[in-house]
Amino acid sequence: MSSAWLLPEHIADVLPSQARRIEELRRELLDMARSYGCELVIPPLLEHLESLLSGTGSGSEIKLFKLVDQLSGRSLGLRADTTPQVARIDAHLLNRRGVTRLCYCGPVAHTRPDGLNTSREPLQFGVEIYGHAGLEADLEVQELALDALRRAGLQRVMLDLGDARLLQGVLDGVKLSPDALAALTAALAAKDVAALGSLTADMPAGTRDALLALPSLFGGREVLAEAARRLPGHPLVKAALADLDWLAGHLAAVHPEVQLGFDLADLQGYAYYTGIRFAAYANGCADAVLRGGRYDEVGAVFGRRRPAVGFSLDLKTLVTLVPVTRLRAAVRAPWGDDASLRQAVRALRDAGETVVCMLPGHEHEADEFDCDRELVRDHAAWVVRPL
Repeated sequence: MSSAWLLPEHIADVLPSQARRIEELRRELLDMARSYGCELVIPPLLEHLESLLSGTGSGSEIKLFKLVDQLSGRSLGLRADTTPQVARIDAHLLNRRGVTRLCYCGPVAHTRPDGLNTSREPLQFGVEIYGHAGLEADLEVQELALDALRRAGLQRVMLDLGDARLLQGVLDGVKLSPDALAALTAALAAKDVAALGSLTADMPAGTRDALLALPSLFGGREVLAEAARRLPGHPLVKAALADLDWLAGHLAAVHPEVQLGFDLADLQGYAYYTGIRFAAYANGCADAVLRGGRYDEVGAVFGRRRPAVGFSLDLKTLVTLVPVTRLRAAVRAPWGDDASLRQAVRALRDAGETVVCMLPGHEHEADEFDCDRELVRDHAAWVVRPL
C-alpha cells in the first residue's frame, strides 16, 4: 500500500473544525494587539541563515531547517522563531527613533519537537515593543499577554516571573565557560541541588551559597523579600527584585484574577533574555502556554541595540485549551438554476450571512455549519424561515 499520504512525525494537517477555531482566534488576537497600537508585519518564511541566528541565544541553530539558495549559493534557513526577523525590520526597514509596537502571526518550523505532543510547525503569534527601556513596556507586554489569554477564554491563569539579572549579579566576578554556564543554568532550572553542589564546589562561598539558595526561592510575592535577605546585595540583584515587585503590584491591581508566582531559579532562555522574563500557565496545564520577557540584545547584530520586550505563543496549542465555540449559524438553500433563487442567495451573502447550497444528492451535508434557517420559495418570492 502506498504511504504517500503519510506526513512526517510531529507534522499534521489542520482539519476544518480546528482550522476555523484557529482562524477565529488569530483574528481576535490580531485585533486585540491593534487595540494596543501594534502594527502587523509579515516577515518571510525563509531568509539568510546568519540573520535567523542573530541574537537568539545558544541552542537555536539546532532547531533550524537549513537549505542552499539555488540563486546565490548562500545558506538559507526556515525560521524557527520570528523575533529575529522582527528585530531586523525594526532596525533597518522601519528605523524609527521612538517606540515601535509590532505584532505578527505565521508558521515557524522546528527540526525537533519541543515536547511529546507538540507540532514541529507551530503557528506563532507574538508582540514586540522596541525603543523603551523602562518597566512601562514590560508591564504593557504582560498585560497584553494576559488579555490575549482572557480573550481566548482560558481560565485559572498563572503568570510566573523571573529575571536573568539575578544570576548575572550572583555570578559577577566568576568566570565560567559557556558549557559550565549551560550546565549551571540547567541544574538551577531542574532544582538539582546535588548537581549544583558539584558545579559550585570551587566557587567563592558567598556565590556558592546564593546559587544553592536559588532553587528554594519560588512561590508568591513573599519570595522577593526572602531573596533580598539570602542573595548578595549586588546592584543587578537589587534592581531585579525591585522591578519584579513593581510589576507584581501593578499586575495585581489590574488583574486580581491572575495568580502571580515567582521562580527565581527558572532560567529558561538565559542566553536570550537580558532582564525580566515571564511564562503563563492556564487550565491546570503543566506546560507554559506563552513565554516572553526583555531581550535588549536582539537587534545588536543588525547595528541597532534597541530596548526590546515581547512574548509569543503557539495558536495550535492555544486552541486545544480554549472552550469549543459554537458552529456558525447558516442558511440552508436548495440548489437550482432559477435566477431569482441565485439573486436571493447573493443578497443574503452580501448581507453577511453564510448560505450553504445543498448540491443535488447531498442535501444533508453541512457539517461545519449550524443551518438553523432555510431559504424556501413562498409563492413568487424566496424567504428565509427557521428550521
